[in-house]
Amino acid sequence: MKILGLVLLLGLLLIVLLTGYFSYKESKQIEDNKGKMALELSKSISFMPTVIHAFETSDPSQTIQPLVEKIRKHTGAEFIVVGNTSGIRYSHPISSEIGKKMTGGDNERALKGEYYVSKAKGSLGLSLRGKSPIYDKQGRIIGLVSVGFLFEDINQQIMNNFLKVLFVSLFALLVSVIGSFLLSRNIRRDTMGLEPFEIAALYKEKNAVYHSVKEGILAIDKEGRITNMNQSAKKLLHIEGSVRHMKVDGLFPSDYLYEVLKHGNPLTDKEMFWKDKTVIVNCTPLFHQNKISGVVASFRDKTEVEQMINTLSEVKRYSEDLRSQTHEFTNKLYVLYGLLQLGEYQQAIEMVKSETQILHVQNSVVFNQIKDTKVQAILLGKIGKASEKKIQFEIASDSFLEELPMHFQLSSLIVILGNIIDNAFEAVYHVKDPKVTLFATDIGSDIIFEVEDNGKGLNEHEILLLFDRGYSSKQGDEPRGYGLSNADEAVRDMNGIIEVQSNPGKGTVFTVYLPKKDKGADLNDQSSDSGRRFQDR
Repeated sequence: MKILGLVLLLGLLLIVLLTGYFSYKESKQIEDNKGKMALELSKSISFMPTVIHAFETSDPSQTIQPLVEKIRKHTGAEFIVVGNTSGIRYSHPISSEIGKKMTGGDNERALKGEYYVSKAKGSLGLSLRGKSPIYDKQGRIIGLVSVGFLFEDINQQIMNNFLKVLFVSLFALLVSVIGSFLLSRNIRRDTMGLEPFEIAALYKEKNAVYHSVKEGILAIDKEGRITNMNQSAKKLLHIEGSVRHMKVDGLFPSDYLYEVLKHGNPLTDKEMFWKDKTVIVNCTPLFHQNKISGVVASFRDKTEVEQMINTLSEVKRYSEDLRSQTHEFTNKLYVLYGLLQLGEYQQAIEMVKSETQILHVQNSVVFNQIKDTKVQAILLGKIGKASEKKIQFEIASDSFLEELPMHFQLSSLIVILGNIIDNAFEAVYHVKDPKVTLFATDIGSDIIFEVEDNGKGLNEHEILLLFDRGYSSKQGDEPRGYGLSNADEAVRDMNGIIEVQSNPGKGTVFTVYLPKKDKGADLNDQSSDSGRRFQDR
């Protein structure tokens, strides 16, 4: 309705303006034409020899009156008045006015030899007059001719012409109304009956949803050209700038899209490999008037889903570590309770001193020098796990760590530190005096974590395969080889580096460098080895 109203208002406004403009121009043109006609007619009469000779007779009106009346009736003039220099009439449409003085007061210029058009009110009313002087053979002015058209008649002619224009305008308005109605109905059919403000609201909502979802969304037309792509899709496919109206081939695996375009059947949860990612794709056809007009594809990185599962697994393991710590201290409390019941007070005191000294050293570093609560929580869990496994887990006394930047997520730290420390625990599990040492510092532009164990170490071949998914040097029934791979992936996501140093028979050192500044995902598309450095000691 808004479109219909706007179109009708615009049409009406244009028709009114054009009608008024043309009517005004028509009225001016009619008036000008009447003035010119009156002037030319007066000139013609003033040059007629019969009129000039009549002035030499004793009664000029007998000659002039019949002549000019005949001319007046043929030309349609309201009056033709011929008078002498004193303004006495020799002719007039009303015979009784002959011999009387001309009225209107506009003869002076003609008596001075000027030809002109004037407006004045005479005996017949307001009229448009053409004035011309009459010259004798000697060139003297002996009289004048006044030819006039009443404004009443001129206005009547203008009104008649206006009615004709108005009729055409009303017809144009009727055509405009019908056309506007048909156009509005066609637009409403195309917009499914929605008003412009509703379309604008839907467009804003669509854009908000379109760019807020984490899944990549890609839309193509029936020619395979991209009509829309959100930021998540560009980020996932490593695309920068606008790709609108570009062919989808080469930017995205298009086989599934063209298959849906061809058959019109939606595809769900299809896996495809693109560059270094496994992508899960859903394709839905778009229909217009029962014909396929395009396809919308939504897709997500399968590795993100796997990372989420791995993170949940590490959180679960962290929870188990805390339960292990609780269980270990519960056992120690039972032992202490037994010693006190048996009266072995000295042994109980020594046990409390020993545990207090160990906790004092550990807690002094953890709580006083490691100031980030996320790292503190992870280390406390690992301390309990090490105690349960009878592994000496030390945090280097020269470690120091301020609160980590905001982009350091707890889930990422759990995956990185949790897996590397657990790997170190497993490496020293069968060693006589198992020992794992952690060093942390934030000096410089990187956050550095170093985990050292005194296990059997790794040879060159094992180091090369260390971060491959599914590889493990340890035997067992349960699935292995995912912890370090997940840690390596988390480090690369943070644009960090893992450095591995190993000496067979003496142990291994893992050093993680994580930049303090969040540099985005610039390195995500590098090869899987770009974030690692291997060294033999």
